[in-house]
Amino acid sequence: MGKKERKNNDQMVTQEFIFQKKNYMFMFIGIAFIVLGFILMSGGGSDDPNIFNEDIYNFRRIRLAPTLVLIGLGIEVYAILLNPHKKKD
Repeated sequence: MGKKERKNNDQMVTQEFIFQKKNYMFMFIGIAFIVLGFILMSGGGSDDPNIFNEDIYNFRRIRLAPTLVLIGLGIEVYAILLNPHKKKD
């Protein structure tokens, strides 16, 4: 899946994808964390602007959801920097 061969001026040039299956797996996990964080952040508003709703300041929206988004961003950075071609010695 990752290798393509192409003839270029009588030479065989082997092209390979930058990211491998392991990178994409971590990327999807990171995206899932980010999406879950934004879903947990949503809601809590009031239909009537004259009524204040205290649910806007609960633990889920203030602490848990932003933490999940930051964890997801950290996983995304890790997925980009991960080198699947690194050999173990």
